[in-house]
This record gives sequence, structure tokens and C-alpha cells, in this order.
Amino acid sequence: MAGLRHHTRRIRWRLGLVPALVTALLVGLGVVAASTAQAATGCRVEYTTSAQWSGGFTANVAVTNLGDPVDGWRLAWRFPAGQRVTQAWNATVTSSGDQVTATNVGHNARVATNATVSFGFNGSWSGSNPNPESFALNGVTCTGAVGGTPSPTPTPPGDAMAEVAAMQPGWNLGNSFDATGSDETSWGNPRVTEALLDNVKAQGFKSIRIPVTWGQHQGPAPDYTIDAAYLNRVKEVVDWALARDLYVMINIHHDSWQWISGMPGDRAGVLARYNAIWEQVAEAFRGSSPKLVFESVNEPQFTGSSGDAQNAELLHELNTSFHRIVRDSGGNNANRLLVLPTLHTSSEQARLDELADTFDALDDPNLIATVHFYGYWPFSVNVAGGTRFDATVQQDLTSSFDRVHDAFVARGIPVIIGEYGLLGFDRHTGTIQQGEKLKFFEFLGYYARTKQLTTMLWDNGQHFHRTAFRWNDPELFAQIRSSWTTRSGTASSDQVYVARSTPVTAKSLTLNLNGTTFQGLRHGTTPLVSGTDYTVSGDRLTLTALLLTRLTGARDYGVNATLHARFSQGEPWRIDVITYDTPTLSNATGTTSGFAVPTQFRGDQLATMEAKYADGSNAGPHNWTSFKEFDRAFSPNYAANTITLTSDFFAEVNDGARVTLTFHFWSGATVTYYVTRSGSSVTGSTA
Repeated sequence: MAGLRHHTRRIRWRLGLVPALVTALLVGLGVVAASTAQAATGCRVEYTTSAQWSGGFTANVAVTNLGDPVDGWRLAWRFPAGQRVTQAWNATVTSSGDQVTATNVGHNARVATNATVSFGFNGSWSGSNPNPESFALNGVTCTGAVGGTPSPTPTPPGDAMAEVAAMQPGWNLGNSFDATGSDETSWGNPRVTEALLDNVKAQGFKSIRIPVTWGQHQGPAPDYTIDAAYLNRVKEVVDWALARDLYVMINIHHDSWQWISGMPGDRAGVLARYNAIWEQVAEAFRGSSPKLVFESVNEPQFTGSSGDAQNAELLHELNTSFHRIVRDSGGNNANRLLVLPTLHTSSEQARLDELADTFDALDDPNLIATVHFYGYWPFSVNVAGGTRFDATVQQDLTSSFDRVHDAFVARGIPVIIGEYGLLGFDRHTGTIQQGEKLKFFEFLGYYARTKQLTTMLWDNGQHFHRTAFRWNDPELFAQIRSSWTTRSGTASSDQVYVARSTPVTAKSLTLNLNGTTFQGLRHGTTPLVSGTDYTVSGDRLTLTALLLTRLTGARDYGVNATLHARFSQGEPWRIDVITYDTPTLSNATGTTSGFAVPTQFRGDQLATMEAKYADGSNAGPHNWTSFKEFDRAFSPNYAANTITLTSDFFAEVNDGARVTLTFHFWSGATVTYYVTRSGSSVTGSTA
């Protein structure tokens, strides 16, 4: 969502390994120096098994650089007998089957001529534990001596899949460096601090996507020089994140719609400017840790093109030009993981097929595909009656993730969902009802796991507070975090409405067990009694009249009690017991700039609104549906006891026509109201 629109192990230090059961393997290792394409290369590796026990061992690896200085290293080897690394220190170690890759951490990236860098790990073995037969550094196979200028070779196939898996889960630093104003604060977020990155990591995130908009910080043609202070600031924050052992992704962000979209009319000019950005960024970061990832462009789009064929051609040109520039820039960029998007980062089959063609043409194992996912649109913004996480919304998600998996993951190409969320969050997180929202994120996390997709939560400041370092909706994040590893039980609703005007009766909910088992119901810390307070029959949970009478007490409007259904795993499911009566509305006059309907909500909450003319045709915006968009056309204000009809709504209401509004509430109640627009004046009535 472009902004306003608007298993990596923790590295630990381990000192003083005393060799025992020592076996040394001395091999020559080719080195690619970061400073020049014609650098002298050569290296010696000592692989030592310092301890071994039944099923496990400790190894130390010392790499002596015999060639020119190295800035950033990546050591690869293959275990000959199925050994596995279980813990590492002084390097980041990832595995894909028998193939292992160790990369530098921040403090040991630079290795001078004749200097030695060391790291160690614990591993597991079964049957035998022979030493690896050969190594490769930065993609270059061992040569045993200094000399030559071997060309970099890509890291072994399958390594990219392992690294992208290690990036799960990810988080977006949205509306900061992607802001289109003068600096990172221009869209209302504070300057990024090291404390923010510490706290983001503490939440369990393994990667951070830092969207960057460059255009307003570029000089004129032909050089399109990026302002040095801005580039240095981006690099400072990237380095902070890398120092915290986070994977980092940077990109070209809102430039996509600001000026790259004009490529159909200025192909050469746009390409020259785009290339200039990546030439400068690639040079600035060529020595950065391999855990830095580049993404070619965010949500690519083109204005005035002749159609799908030209769109595909232009995006292919951008992606392949980006790939060539980065690979040719040398250093760690020779094998750096690169992310390529589909058109609009869409998961439509045609868009996936177009990107797959680009992957086939480039034939590079260190590429990643990316799409974005914001859900089934009517649900994502609450329009056209899309108030619930129903079978349609779920099918939209599964179909999208299935297509992406089949197009890329099934072929060994990793995929990152570079942004995910709900579009209604652009306004505030209350556009979609809380329980329905929780069900969406619970399922999304689960299904992404089953399809081996790495996910990056879009957060433009509305989720994780950038200075208080807390979640604005802790319940939402708890469900998201749980979904990274397990499933949670949910229910048909998180609300039980009890009418004050009628006797209290039993109320039922349908449990969505999601592979869990129901464990019981609690009120606070008090377990409720099965058979007396509630019953469960199959997937049907019933709260007895006796329980509801006790919980509603004096029967004040609103939430009288909160229960939690507990399951064998995952997050508990909150159930609010609410006393209500059907809301009442009153007559009013006002203007089209924002008409307020006086409303006594009486404990109820608004779900959606319909608008029709007297002849039954649909009124207002989105006239293909009678159900208008929450927050865009109407918005409840529970504190002020009003429902506001917006200027956007009246802008598409016929002058002089009477409109019948039907307000749908979460209790199931509906209330009819009438409004008539006369120029800029509005009259509202209950009859």
C-alpha cells in the first residue's frame, strides 16, 4: 500500500574454544575483493571439530584472507553426511538441506590482507561426521592460492529460499523515508531512531522493509544526483538495522506513481532517471551485509500505455535494467538478493506469468518475487456489504496465495508478501469490525505459512507507536504474532447482544476451531462452569440465560462483561456481552459539507448503511451497490451520538431527490432514515 493512499538465529559471542578431537582442513579459498573487479584473490580456511558427542558437535571455522581486502563475506559449503547447524556465533548461518551459508555480522565484515576472521557453530550428526570437502567465498570456488580474478558465481540454488524463510516475519517502516515531502517526518512520523529498531526487533520481527522515495532528493538530468545528506541518512538507518541482525529491504517507492508511471510517454528519460538511482544506491551499499536486499520498484504502474502488453514490456525493462546495474556494481551486490515485483504487485495470474518470464530470462538463483495483499476489496474497505470475514473473503485469500505459490515457490523461487494489511487501515483501524479483522489476520498468517510465503506487515504508524514503542491495538498484534507459528480458535462473532427491552434468553455462537480443541470459558480469571454457565454441542457454544442474567447485572447499555474462550493453542477469543436496544434517530437539518444524524446508539454499533432513491435505484457513490463505504460515505461517532454523512456522499446524490437510508447495526437491528438534498442544504427525518 503505498503509504498515504491514501530463521535467523540470534548471534552470541563465544570465546576460548579449546581444540579437542581436532581435525584441521586447510583449503585454498578464492576471494572477491569489494574494491575492484581486478582484485587479487586467495584464502585459507581451517575447519576444526573442537568437540564431538553422541549426535552433536562443535566446530570452529577460521578464514585467512590472502588477497586484497574484503568488505563483506559469504562462506558456503556442503555437508557430506547430512550434518546440520543448530546454533552459530560470530556469523549468520542459514541452511537449505546439506547446503550451508555463513555470512558476516556487522563487526567482522571487513577482512584485511593476511587477516583472519573466525566463527563457530554447534551442529548435529548421525552415522558419521566427516569434514566438508570444499568451500566457496562470495560465490568463488576454492583455488588454494593467491592469483587470478575469478568471476563471481551465484550462491548455490536453494540458498535464496532459506534466506527468505529466515526473513519471516517482516515489518514495514511506512510513511517515513517514502514520504514525498522534504524529509522523513513530512507525513507525521518522527525521525527514525535506534531505539525504534531495537523495539521492532523485540516484537519478534526478523526483517524490516524500508520504503524510500528518491525523486524529490534528486538533482536534474543528466546525472540525477541524489542529495548526499539524504542518501547518508538512509544508509545510517539501514546500517542500524543490519547491526541488529535484521534483514533489510530498500527500494524505489512512491517514485512509481510520481514519475516512473510516465514511462509510456518518456521511455528514455524515465529509464535514465531510474537507472541513475540504482547506480548510486548500488555503489553506496556494495559493501553492505548480504542481509541487505534490494527491491527494484514498489507497486509499478504506467499511465497512458497501450495495454497489458506494453505494461509488461516496460516493467520487464525496469526489472532487467535494475538487475544488470546491481550485479555489475560488484562487491556484495554480485550475489545480493534482489526482489522483483509484478505489475501493481498484483497476484493476478497474468501478472504472475509476466514476472515469471522475466525470471526465466534472467536465470539468477538469487532473485525473489514480490506481491502485496490487502484482502478482498469490499471487506478490506467495508463497502458493498462486505462486513464479515466470510467464505468469499477467505477464498480470495487462498486463491491469491495458491497462485503465487504455484507460479514461484513450487519452482524454488522465494516470495515475499512485501505489504499486507487492510486498506481501511489507511483511515483508521476501526473501519472493519474487530472480530472480523482478527479472523482475517489469523487465517492470513496461517495460510502464508502453509504456502511458504514471507510476510511484511504494512505499518505507516497506525500499528506500532514510533516513540512509545507499544501497539495501538495489542489484541490485533497478539493475533498476528500467534499466526506466525500456530492457529487460534475463533467464533462467528466476538459480540453477544442482549436486548434490555426483553427478558434475557440464552445466546449461541459458532466456534471456528481451526484444528484446535475448545478448553473452556473464563470471565476474567474465573473459569465458568460447563453445563451451568455454558454448553458446547459440536461447534455450538451457548451462553445460558442464567449466566447472561448474572453478567448483565443492572443492564446498562454497552459492554457489561468480557469473556474469553480458550483453546488448546493460540490466542483466546474475546466475547463481549453487550446490553442494547434498537438505536433511535432524530430529525435534523444541515449542509452537504457534513450532515450529522442525531443518534442514540443505546449500546449498539453501526455495521453499514444502504442508500436508495424512491424508485429503488442506488444512491450515492459506488452506485453499483446500495451499501456505501464505511468512513468514506458515512461514519459513526459514538461519543458525540451522531452518524455523519460526508460531502463525498452528497457529491453523488441527486439534487432534490429523497434518499432512503437503512442503517444496519451489529445487533441485527435496522433503522430507516430519510435525507433530501437541496443545493448545499440537507434535511433529515425519521419519516
